[in-house]
Amino acid sequence: MYRWEITRTAVEQRVFAVVRSDTYERVTAMADTLLAAGITSLEISLTTPYALDAVATLRRETDEDCVIGAGTVLDASAARAAVEAGARFLVSPALDAEVISTGHRYGVPVFPGVATPSEMVRALELGADALKLFPASGHDPSWLKDVRAALPQAPLMPTGGVTVENAPEWIAAGAVACGMGSALTDGDREAVAKRVTALLQRLEEAGAAKPAGKRGR
Repeated sequence: MYRWEITRTAVEQRVFAVVRSDTYERVTAMADTLLAAGITSLEISLTTPYALDAVATLRRETDEDCVIGAGTVLDASAARAAVEAGARFLVSPALDAEVISTGHRYGVPVFPGVATPSEMVRALELGADALKLFPASGHDPSWLKDVRAALPQAPLMPTGGVTVENAPEWIAAGAVACGMGSALTDGDREAVAKRVTALLQRLEEAGAAKPAGKRGR
């Protein structure tokens, strides 16, 4: 798949799960629960022990409809290692030109972290495929709507502090997708399944409510 195709698939549901834990076993179990619940886009944080092994395992055990990426990618060496492990997209909490260029060298989209309009413009100049607004907890959907009025070309993905309750508000304000961690993963498999089902329905409705030509997809 081309970078733009991977990006489109990664944000198709308007949410991607941020998966991190303190062991390989827990992160893969968490990923399995989310996939079984219907989530198709997962970011495995490199802060997890043996995270690259988890990426490789999930890539082997999922089909092309599931997009497994690597998160907390801080430098070019981590980007290269993640791509070699099978990550189909790279996410970073910061804006680093070498992470973007490394991902693109191997045909992998990169979603760097940005916090200001200046960083958004710089990331777009560097060729970022989408922009991780981080941490989203420092802003609210009305702020993103104001930014999008000036930068309608910026594909923003709020992450960090996004909840099941406010995720639809972020989408309605113009976000292309939301990154969510414990807000999705807390609880047993049944609780996660119910939460994911309800969230996907609410996000679909929020996306459909956007004005024509501004659906963020």
